[in-house]
Amino acid sequence: MANVGALPMEDRKVTLREVADFADNLGPFADNLREQILAPRPRKLAPIYTISELADLCSLTRQQIQYLVSKGDSNLPTGTLNGTGRSRTFTLPEVRTWVQMASDIYQTRLGEADANFKGKVLTTAQLKGGSAKTTTTVCLAQALSLLGRKVLVIDLDPQASASELCGLYAEKEISGEDTVLPYIFDQNVEGGLGSRVQSTYWDGMDIIPGHTFLYGAEFLLPARQKTIQGYRFWAVLRQGLEPLKSQYDYILIDTSPSLSYMNLNALLAADALVMPMIPENLDFISSLAFWRLFSDVAEDFLPYEEDKVYDCISILLSKVDYGKTSSAPVVRQWAQSAYGRWLDPFEIPASSVMSGGALSFSTALDVVSTHSTAKSLQRVKQPMMQYAKWLDDMFVKTWKEAA
Repeated sequence: MANVGALPMEDRKVTLREVADFADNLGPFADNLREQILAPRPRKLAPIYTISELADLCSLTRQQIQYLVSKGDSNLPTGTLNGTGRSRTFTLPEVRTWVQMASDIYQTRLGEADANFKGKVLTTAQLKGGSAKTTTTVCLAQALSLLGRKVLVIDLDPQASASELCGLYAEKEISGEDTVLPYIFDQNVEGGLGSRVQSTYWDGMDIIPGHTFLYGAEFLLPARQKTIQGYRFWAVLRQGLEPLKSQYDYILIDTSPSLSYMNLNALLAADALVMPMIPENLDFISSLAFWRLFSDVAEDFLPYEEDKVYDCISILLSKVDYGKTSSAPVVRQWAQSAYGRWLDPFEIPASSVMSGGALSFSTALDVVSTHSTAKSLQRVKQPMMQYAKWLDDMFVKTWKEAA
């Protein structure tokens, strides 16, 4: 065995300039790695749906789908007939049209000129990294779109993981100008936040992407708070989202694992808060710390927000391990005691499949039914769809009352 004490001492000092140079040199390495991970199809494509999947989404039978297709006068997409049999498949836009026209799912008056409709803002927040926050945000956006909703995802995380999940090659296709940052700097920017919206590979889901430059807001907002009397740094994003609420049923905001100035904006802009939480000791303690920290920070502007009400705060257990040695049963009891009605009866199971290389830039809802992992991912997909439907039903009630 080597004598550790005899090893030469290295000079491990690193200057800031060396860190910057190191980051620059990582660029080509990261590009090559991403190309390998995304190969052989770097562009994300939406899944294709079978007639059975369409029937489930519309709460119809296969026979009813076949009948409506054969009628020819229903104005419903007929899909693509495969081979000589009765096998028929449908694209995502076709599926969404069917849901909007043929299902009994309540459809909003989004886009109608005489409708005083306002969509809902849902912010996903968590202090601890690795809690499936970003995956939950994008999966929830996809699931809501499968209910016929039009959804906007806003990526406030400088890591831009949600943007990657939405099919954008973050470091190549996004600049700071594409994010919410120009609006944060200048609320009179032409086109407002709406000018930053991009479409994605997933029909019904748009995005305002994230970028590392979002860190700039963490310097600007507190500086303005000190120099501009009456400046409400926590309400800038809420103001910018107001025009977009008439264009989307849902606006989902993905935040970074911190309580930054931008995240405070997201929390105060939200109609509802969603906190994914892995039922493990440290994750549970971290979730409690989030609310204490949020409360402490909010004290400074609470007098200005006495009327602020959240439609709901939802704690969603994620990456749940049902193994015999799992701490989930104990932590679930703690969460029930601590959160009460905030803890909703939905759980997203842990899935080793999602960590596989081929699916690392995909969600459970991306996977087509013919994929070898489809059955395994159904365990993740089904509760997410149920959770989305539960949230949607709650807001539909609000929309009906306001109509």
